[in-house]
Amino acid sequence: MTVKKKFLWWACLAAVLYVALNYHFIFFGRRVKILKKSQPTLEYTFFSVHGKKIRKILDIDPLREDGIGELLVEMGMLTEERLEQYMLKYEYEEDEYY
Repeated sequence: MTVKKKFLWWACLAAVLYVALNYHFIFFGRRVKILKKSQPTLEYTFFSVHGKKIRKILDIDPLREDGIGELLVEMGMLTEERLEQYMLKYEYEEDEYY
């Protein structure tokens, strides 16, 4: 293998790792939406909402903090008002915890 090919393979591998660390891929059936992560991690890189209740989806802190609620509104699975109610509840629970 030539040096150029090795470099190209390493560059591709680095690009895939960068994307996996910095973006969530949220599956809505056959549709996929991309959500930017707040910090590089491999947690919840691939996540399907199929068959999950909205409450269970929003219970996942990294996804909620990165904006999955707005994505659920955009996809028509949740209303703005209901999202605000959920978010207030989570803020209240966090305040009680500390």
